[in-house]
Amino acid sequence: MAGSNGTTEDVSFTYQQIFKLDIDAGLSTKTAVAVLTSLFFCFVNCVMLFALKSKRIFQETPRYILFGHMLMNDSVLLLVTTIMYTVALCFLPIPKSIFFISHCTFRNAPLTLALMSLERYVAICFPLRHCNIATPKRTGIAIGIIWFLSSINFVTDIIFVLVVDPSYLASIIFCTLEKLFLFKWQLDKYQAFDVLYFVSVAVIIIFTYISIMITARSVSSDKDSAKKALKTVLLHLIQLGLCLTSFLYTIIERTLYMMTGSNSFLFINLRYLNYLTVLILPRCLSPLIYGMRDEAVWPLFKYFFCYRSGKVRPTVNVH
Repeated sequence: MAGSNGTTEDVSFTYQQIFKLDIDAGLSTKTAVAVLTSLFFCFVNCVMLFALKSKRIFQETPRYILFGHMLMNDSVLLLVTTIMYTVALCFLPIPKSIFFISHCTFRNAPLTLALMSLERYVAICFPLRHCNIATPKRTGIAIGIIWFLSSINFVTDIIFVLVVDPSYLASIIFCTLEKLFLFKWQLDKYQAFDVLYFVSVAVIIIFTYISIMITARSVSSDKDSAKKALKTVLLHLIQLGLCLTSFLYTIIERTLYMMTGSNSFLFINLRYLNYLTVLILPRCLSPLIYGMRDEAVWPLFKYFFCYRSGKVRPTVNVH
């Protein structure tokens, strides 16, 4: 398929080699924790999505449209990454096509949160123009642009592979990123796009939230209101910061491999911990942080999460 000059063999890491492990209690426990955690928070996301769909006002407000997109994207990402990691723990092959979904949803998350920060920036810094700038139609277009930006890197690789070796995408591989690449320059391009995404989102976050903090200080007539506004900004910043750590997953994994050396057992356990804390945890916390803080969404979420056990359905008051 590929020659020896600049092919996948040149960019593959040692830890990609298959170590024979028995399916013991430890491996079963790790798999169960990953699967059950992902399924539970997928259920939480679905309940929040149902709560958003239950009121028309949520479907017409850009802030909640973006929140709904984040919930859907995180749910898909949780399911796909859980499937891929479970397969990797068992060292089973997987179709290459599933990596496309994982790639797009993985990069959609921080881009969506960056867009949400821009929407809050316009709402707070330009309140009189917010309704004209942030419309449902423009929000839909912005979401489409996010999907385009997240998929363009992978699509170019797919087109290249179809030209060079059309049968390559139909084959199955073990669950490692570098196995997708035919040539080393593809890995370099992938890393360059990661740096571009990380820097771009970081710049947006720093700019928007510094602007929001300055505006919150200047318009607040009393210290209590200023403190509340700054606390809100800090929570959003933490939420976005957690999602940005996902870009560091591959770098952390490589560092762990270099630190552990030939100790494959220690590397596999550290890789699992890296997976839980860097990939799973931000996807679980982001919807909860955003949903629990929202006075309109949270009562509805509790109402539907408890199977409508409340006597009175909560009313919605969107500010």
